[in-house]
Amino acid sequence: MKEYFATLEKYNFWNRNVLELGYPRKDYIDKIFDSSGNRLIKVLVGQRRVGKSYILRQIANRLIEEGVNPHNILYINKEFTDFDFISDYKDLDAIVKLYKEIIKPNGKIWLFVDEIQNILDWERFINSYSQDYVDIYEIFISGSNSKMLSGELATLLSGRYVNFEVLPFSFSEYTGITKKDWVKQSYVEYIESGALPELFMLPNEETKRNYISAIKDTVLLRDIIQRHSIKDPKLLEDIFIYLVNNASNLISINNIANYYKSNGRKTTYDTVANYIGYIEDTFLIHKVERYDIRGKETISGNSKYYINDLSFKNYLYPGFGYGIGYKLENIIYLDLRRTGFTVYVGALRDKEVDFVAKKGDRLIYLQVAYTLADEQTARREYAPLEAIRDNYEKIVVSLDDIKLPSNQGITHIQAWELANYLSPEKQNRYAEDKCTFQSV
Repeated sequence: MKEYFATLEKYNFWNRNVLELGYPRKDYIDKIFDSSGNRLIKVLVGQRRVGKSYILRQIANRLIEEGVNPHNILYINKEFTDFDFISDYKDLDAIVKLYKEIIKPNGKIWLFVDEIQNILDWERFINSYSQDYVDIYEIFISGSNSKMLSGELATLLSGRYVNFEVLPFSFSEYTGITKKDWVKQSYVEYIESGALPELFMLPNEETKRNYISAIKDTVLLRDIIQRHSIKDPKLLEDIFIYLVNNASNLISINNIANYYKSNGRKTTYDTVANYIGYIEDTFLIHKVERYDIRGKETISGNSKYYINDLSFKNYLYPGFGYGIGYKLENIIYLDLRRTGFTVYVGALRDKEVDFVAKKGDRLIYLQVAYTLADEQTARREYAPLEAIRDNYEKIVVSLDDIKLPSNQGITHIQAWELANYLSPEKQNRYAEDKCTFQSV
């Protein structure tokens, strides 16, 4: 193993190495640091290329800025081919022991292992090191599959890890990296582009398109086709395209299966359901279940799916009829998730509420509309919220230039201000006197 020590030196902060840190993801860093300083394993999950590696390096850099000796930090990224020599948990254990033998860190050690799912039986390593009460370790790991903490590991680590889902750039981060103003036009450009961090380092639209296509191909091939021995790769990709082009719509797996069978494709309900589940596991898409507002329970059957980043739509499949209203709904869903809400599609008799969002004791009913340009459109969007008879927050979000006054307890929020509204400390600015539609 000693021949690999130069690789460790190359990718660590020792000897005053300056690693690429990327755009600072302050919200994530602050949240993770609030959970640090203990033996809990910090787990970052999210789609490939969403910025998990940058965040891990930013955490390590902040530790150094706060006085931690760089030699007490070990960073390993299994996406780099230089680390191909680490194939299983024994190799990982050997390289940590080599690091300790040569560097001789004094006191607590901070371990960072990026894309850890690429190491066979990595769970055994994490369970062992997290329980080591001779040497003190604080462990940060990342992965690109939502099932990495399922099954045996969840049992082994019960109550001993904290999970953080990393999403693409928020609108705040988008304006930060592009230096654009926080206005409607910038928000529309945000919707019509993409929010994966590396997109903002690329020179032109064609390069960006090739980059997004390569991410899609890598995820489908390495994380799904190879991992699950997919027998019909073309069907898998076609289902992904179908989900991208039908994001924000209610989808029936049975209807998808029947559609492909009617076009001469050999498939079954179970195959389609499995393929969708595999795509969901990679964070390319998110499934949102329906929620009975009166019965306070989820409803089986049709669900909605949202894209993790609109770049897949905007750069790969722009020709399909897909209005900005659907993209807006997708972005609002991601805003809710990013702020820590659990999200459902609301069902109330014959009406649909775009989102029912829960976070602790807070519950929000939310409608999304491209515009409330006239009274008829406004009434249509407000009607489902007016039919709800409880006193939880009710919001209509749109891209209108003018912010409308509250009506019957329903607050209107301009889409680019939603993230501010969702922050409790900023809600007071939205408190207004009630009025009627005559003022619209």
